Amino acid sequence: MAWRMTQLLLLALVAAARGAQPRISQARTDLLNVCMDAKHHKTKPGPEDKLHDQCSPWKKNACCSLNTSQEAHKDISYLYRFNWDHCGKMKPACKRHFIQDTCLYECSPNLGPWIQEVNQSWRKERFLNVPLCKEDCQIWWEDCRTSYTCKINWHKGWNWTSGYNQCPVRAACHRFDFYFPTPAALCNEIWSHSYKVSNYGRGSGRCIQMWFDPAQGNPNEEVARFYAETTNSGAMPQGIGPLLLNLTQILQRWFLG
Repeated sequence: MAWRMTQLLLLALVAAARGAQPRISQARTDLLNVCMDAKHHKTKPGPEDKLHDQCSPWKKNACCSLNTSQEAHKDISYLYRFNWDHCGKMKPACKRHFIQDTCLYECSPNLGPWIQEVNQSWRKERFLNVPLCKEDCQIWWEDCRTSYTCKINWHKGWNWTSGYNQCPVRAACHRFDFYFPTPAALCNEIWSHSYKVSNYGRGSGRCIQMWFDPAQGNPNEEVARFYAETTNSGAMPQGIGPLLLNLTQILQRWFLG
């Protein structure tokens, strides 16, 4: 009798799981080809006739406008009034990585699996722990290690009294490799864990490329699909959690009398 009751309860659980499948499909779709709800992003991604310089790889399908892409290349632009040269002139080889980082942030429609809600005055969403390809992080660090900065986390703690970011009082300027002794320290820490350096490399389909050749297509589309599938295949369908709890409680009462 106990085994028969267990069978019936398990059948009910399977039926409930099947009934929840359409919701999983809808959630998966929402992770792909989307723009963040942030300060300068378009509502939906789409083609642009032209994007400026380093942002141009995204022009076939972008979350940024031409104007945003142009501002991404300027010092203390209207986008965020951010001063790259807060500890003297940043070397051009280093600055190009921050421009590319800005282009990825503003233009990419392939960051859906990592978008998180935030309660900030200037944006409602951000991305978190994007798996950045190890080569992109390594080269970023190598090209910036001899430039100077005064902080580890560039998201907060600046002096903005002049209208743009300056080093806070008692924050000393040192080489990047003082504040960021490894590539992972730079990529993981500088934007509050927006990135998490991947063990995978470019072309693997498992990490986001900051740099890519648009003539070969956008490799980040495949990466987003993979992580969207992974996220949802491991997710518990809506309503199954409470059902599992009820099943456990019923079985405990049944077997313990």
